[in-house]
Amino acid sequence: MSADHYFSAEPAGTARHGTVEFSVAGRGYALAVASGVFSAGRLDPGTAVLLRKGVLPTVAASGTLLDLGCGYGPIACVLASEAPAATVYAVDVNARARELAAANADTLGLAERLRVVAPDDVPADVTFDEIWSNPPTHVGKAELHAMLERWLPRLTPDGVAWLVINKNLGGDSLHTWLVGLGWDVARIASQRGFRVLRVTRKTA
Repeated sequence: MSADHYFSAEPAGTARHGTVEFSVAGRGYALAVASGVFSAGRLDPGTAVLLRKGVLPTVAASGTLLDLGCGYGPIACVLASEAPAATVYAVDVNARARELAAANADTLGLAERLRVVAPDDVPADVTFDEIWSNPPTHVGKAELHAMLERWLPRLTPDGVAWLVINKNLGGDSLHTWLVGLGWDVARIASQRGFRVLRVTRKTA
């Protein structure tokens, strides 16, 4: 597997375009995809497990949500569709992924509330009520840890992060590492080789 899409701002090669179709919470999605972005051939199995086992926001949810490492935007589009009163940030280093995510948000009528940006373009004062991520484990442990150390502290005091990690690519060790940093971590599900983790701040 090429890791180009994980940390290259501009993927190499001409984009080959397609569509990925899936359903979440009874709602169907057909999202534009292209080569050079994560899981362009299908909804990634880890993302599918996360969206099935994580507790999605409801129509009553407001505040600000984050899809960290958004790719072409499946998680962000689901969050924005399920929580019409919330603002959703979709963050990715990959410019092609951001273009696709923005186009998909526009197609679904979500563009006013779904803000697709590069990591450094998220305003410094923005905090998140929820962070959702199928993080890029193939970039290596150091890069993965650095990403989570950057973004998890931006949770609101009562905020929650939902992460999915392949158990064969460090799911259990990541759980242990997060606990060591002082986070409250619960394994919500283990399915199809993936761990779904719920991460919150420790209560006094």
